[in-house]
Amino acid sequence: MQSVKVVVTGPFNAGKTTFIKSVSEITVLSTEREVSDSSAEGGGETTVAMDFGRITISDDVVLYIFGTPGQERFSFMWETLSEGMLGFVVLVDASDGTSVADATSIISFFRNMSSVPFVVAANKVGDDPADLESLRERLGIEGSVEILAVDARDRDSVKRVLLALLYRILESME
Repeated sequence: MQSVKVVVTGPFNAGKTTFIKSVSEITVLSTEREVSDSSAEGGGETTVAMDFGRITISDDVVLYIFGTPGQERFSFMWETLSEGMLGFVVLVDASDGTSVADATSIISFFRNMSSVPFVVAANKVGDDPADLESLRERLGIEGSVEILAVDARDRDSVKRVLLALLYRILESME
């Protein structure tokens, strides 16, 4: 059995916990707490340490999925969770300019941590290729990085993103 560690990262409120919960075959270990940061709009909860889930891809491949906190004040966890990862997903709320701006610095952080493959998952965007290309420009990432539309609530949509990442990981190992 091949175990593959992947990290799901992205800005505050992009949908990381929902993404992991929608696909995990185990009950997700989640460290969500009430939002206490006065700069965060609204209320609700935020991840303060990590989320953890698992999905079996085939008889011989299991993905262990670690979700990061989205707020920069918890960035010490980004470094910890990135250790040993074989790839990562950057989840961004494409309808929120602040989320896109924050995703740019998160991409830079993770690229500096490791040279593993990654994909961008655009939550709250349509399937129009022009919208995805516009997001690419706003994120300032090259054409070789795959950007996929995702509905973080939809298991099949999330699986499609994880499989795209897994294919990139396998290509990088050849």
